[in-house]
Amino acid sequence: MKKRFTMIIPIMILVAVACYWMLGKYYAEIETGSKFMLIIGGTLLSGVISFFLFKEDGEPK
Repeated sequence: MKKRFTMIIPIMILVAVACYWMLGKYYAEIETGSKFMLIIGGTLLSGVISFFLFKEDGEPK
């Protein structure tokens, strides 16, 4: 489980930074509160998707 989170957390941080940069550069007319809601939503969604896509390496039996 710990290996899974070592991949998920950097992905979530990368998505948050990319969202912040893109919303600030290309969509400056959006209100600040809405921007942060979009950033939080995108970050959480990418974390959930990553959680299910990165399978845990099971121990051989």
